[in-house]
Amino acid sequence: MDIQDKIVLYDLTNTYFEGRKLGSKLAKFGRSKEKRSDARLVVLGLVINPEGFIKYSSILEGNMADSKTLEGMIRKLRVKTSSSAKKALIVIDAGIATEENLKMILENGYDYLCVSRSNLKTYQIEAGAATVSVTDNRKQKIDLCRVKSDRNTDYYLKVESQAKELKERSMNGQFRSRFEAGMQLIADSLTKKGGVKQEDKVHQRIGRLKQKYPSIGRYFDIEVQVKEETAPKRGKKKDEPNKEINRIATSIKWAVKEGVDINARGGVYFLRTSMEANSEENVWQFYNTIREIEATFRVLKTDLDLRPIYHQKDENTMAHLHLGLLAYWLVNTVRYQLKQEGIHSGWREIVRTMNTQKAVTTLAQNNHEEVIMIRRCSEPNQAVRKLYDALKYKYAPFVKRKSVVHKSELENCQFIEQQEFRPD
Repeated sequence: MDIQDKIVLYDLTNTYFEGRKLGSKLAKFGRSKEKRSDARLVVLGLVINPEGFIKYSSILEGNMADSKTLEGMIRKLRVKTSSSAKKALIVIDAGIATEENLKMILENGYDYLCVSRSNLKTYQIEAGAATVSVTDNRKQKIDLCRVKSDRNTDYYLKVESQAKELKERSMNGQFRSRFEAGMQLIADSLTKKGGVKQEDKVHQRIGRLKQKYPSIGRYFDIEVQVKEETAPKRGKKKDEPNKEINRIATSIKWAVKEGVDINARGGVYFLRTSMEANSEENVWQFYNTIREIEATFRVLKTDLDLRPIYHQKDENTMAHLHLGLLAYWLVNTVRYQLKQEGIHSGWREIVRTMNTQKAVTTLAQNNHEEVIMIRRCSEPNQAVRKLYDALKYKYAPFVKRKSVVHKSELENCQFIEQQEFRPD
């Protein structure tokens, strides 16, 4: 289709298995993107271009870390890429953008664009840089400003989104209420009979709560007041003292750290790239191409039924995944051709629209035990005609088909509903 791959996108997803999969080499427990920690997983890595076409794919074990998969893909890309595209831009998300991976991308002759893994605490606005306002696909305002960091010489773009800020404020408020509710349960346990009161056990509960809400727990100061009590020692040996000292928590106090605003960084993140000086709008548009790989995963998993996997053998699992990738090529070819005509519908909407046109089969029996079968296509409505015109297809694969067969020949026919024919 005369597409030059100046931008390539790399990301991973995983899909889960139904069943135990005890003898599988692929299915492993890992971090599930569908929150299915109870099921074994398999990881799918894809390199696609901005038009959504898959360039390379890799099927990996379910416990493979995202950041460890990039090197193999880059080597394949390096071998197969033509000389005209050796300086292609590789767009990745923050989970893969480790310092080692970014260095490896540069060593192989590519540029990278990613979200910075950590927010810049100290940065300066570049001389002459001005804030540029753009809108996303939902017509929401986003402010872009070029900044520089003392860490390296990369191009950093500060992105401020009001919609993202409102979302993060809502999430922080929800997480804070849940964190404080958990702290209250720990505090209430200190006054209940049989509650957890030992200092080390109390700190373990607090630690688990912080681990569950890491984005909120780091903003709190927690103080545990402890008293010492003596109690008879159980199972002591002859030379050991009769009593032991227990440290018992009596109360817990918690509060947000002084001078800390939980929502201070809300709606702000930084794009990082090794490209030479470019306009803020271009960098933003380049990064937005990663939405295409997210759309690819949605089509594969939901529309093409790539998840869950019910096969028990690895060879059947591989066949299932490869057939899904081949089916996606057909899907994306249709979507690409429609986009050229200004139609940006998703695959599910395309299928829903096309399902309004039906093939109708009419059967009739004569006195000679023969069945007359006539198949016709219904007339497409305006929405279907629009898709046909964009793809340069005929309005129907056939106009009318008529056949006369003996009744016995229809017994094994699967595409029509069997009916009992009673001659008048």
